[in-house]
Amino acid sequence: MGITNFSREYYDKMFPGEEPELFNTDPEFAERFYNFAFDEVIREVHLDDRVRFMAILAALLGCQGADTFKVMLPAAMNMGVTPVEVKEIVYQATAYLGMGKVFPFLRITNEVLKEKGIALPLEGQAAADGENRREAGTQAQVDIFGEGMRDFWKSGPEESRHINKWLADNCFGDYYTRSGLDLREREMITFCFLMAQGGCEPQLTSHAEANMRIGNTKEFLIKIISQCLPYIGYPRSLNALRCVDEAVQK
Repeated sequence: MGITNFSREYYDKMFPGEEPELFNTDPEFAERFYNFAFDEVIREVHLDDRVRFMAILAALLGCQGADTFKVMLPAAMNMGVTPVEVKEIVYQATAYLGMGKVFPFLRITNEVLKEKGIALPLEGQAAADGENRREAGTQAQVDIFGEGMRDFWKSGPEESRHINKWLADNCFGDYYTRSGLDLREREMITFCFLMAQGGCEPQLTSHAEANMRIGNTKEFLIKIISQCLPYIGYPRSLNALRCVDEAVQK
């Protein structure tokens, strides 16, 4: 069968002038993976390349695919993802994956940006500060999930109420209020973090519902799942499809 022309051309768009190592070491595997990920998936899942690669980067963070992230990050930038957008994806992942999982990806991102001659730190994107982060975070929650989130930050048992406050001021106030990505893009990458991480199906269902509420349709989410499947495998992709269906029913 060999590598298809489409797969080869798409690979050349991602990695101009580079010969893939796997062509020489694992030709049969390369033939199957590249023809699937860079031909069949691309042609059947119609997505803007920038959105496609934002989803791939977020999914690789979620599944802890650090080596693949390092390879795909320059490709994502070649496909239109800006340095600011890359940093915002990595930063926001901290709220959903924790610093223990994100720190290696932050280091990789800084290494790749420096190799490309991009000066660090990048221009700041913060829109909230210590004075208004809780209020701004609550407003982001309301904009995404609805008015029922207005007082969520002070709800729940007294002994754990501080975590709901942290969701407002830290998760949403510190990250979602930043410029660099809009709310639809931030909800899309959150969906990818949760889908690829696995074991977060209740949260994934809630964020599937939130995605659809702000305009990322069921059809769009299915495209995102489909695009990420080569990087996270079938079990988590099928779980994500089930969560989307559950969100539609809600």
